[in-house]
Amino acid sequence: MDGQDLTPRAACPVCEAPVLAGDVYCEACGHTLGAPACASCGAAAVDAEGYCERCGARQPTGRDHAETVLPGGAAAVTDKGLRRSRNEDAMALVEADGSVVTVVCDGVGSSPRADEASAVAVETAVAALARGVPQQEAFELAGRAVAKLATSVDDAPACTYVSAVVGRDGRVTLGWAGDTRAYLLPGGTLLTEDDVVETGEITAWLGADAGDVGLHVRTLDPQGAGLLLVCSDGLWRYLDGYAFPASGTPIEMAREMLRHALDSGGQDNVTIALIPLGESHG
Repeated sequence: MDGQDLTPRAACPVCEAPVLAGDVYCEACGHTLGAPACASCGAAAVDAEGYCERCGARQPTGRDHAETVLPGGAAAVTDKGLRRSRNEDAMALVEADGSVVTVVCDGVGSSPRADEASAVAVETAVAALARGVPQQEAFELAGRAVAKLATSVDDAPACTYVSAVVGRDGRVTLGWAGDTRAYLLPGGTLLTEDDVVETGEITAWLGADAGDVGLHVRTLDPQGAGLLLVCSDGLWRYLDGYAFPASGTPIEMAREMLRHALDSGGQDNVTIALIPLGESHG
């Protein structure tokens, strides 16, 4: 103890007991000193799980809000919304050999670790589609990847799925299971059909407990300039009577749609991908 300065230098951010300079732990409550500061209350008390030990707030992550813009103008945005503690949507938007590929997955809220399911499904499917794998095979690969996350019948992460490939010739190929959707703009024509029952529960998803789920596949050749919209239900639940943006770049239009979803309540995570069709949209 000789030579050690025992003068209190600060207080523990959790229990406010005095601590000494150089202490690693608070002797009163065991909190690890020097933890990251909470974005909500400012206390240096964020634990390894990303929660503040003082106020309990979950800390922002890179998935809370993310945007992607491709050189050709295609753009995507995802946001956790106003009511959810985390973003269980996942999205990817890439260009490969002249084609634009997007995948959007929405974690099934009633399943555990739904954010992990959507992330691994998107990562697996977009990589497969980008290298030219057919829609059905990419879907099966994503399904197996999600199923591997399960540790038991009670721990089976799950997500819905929609993908789109816009070829250099303008042809669009869609694949979907669940209630993620695709629309053709500017008219707002719905291009997919929800896998749901009358009471609203989905009947198709990716996961170890999904059963024998079939992928819906649709190919179309849009005429003239327009946009392909791929989105989660965090947007489309607010589209009744909505006038889609008539101008702007795809990222500007995606942000405007996101603002509409948030202004309308933001009850769920929101993911929006917009891909120009026909003549360049700017």
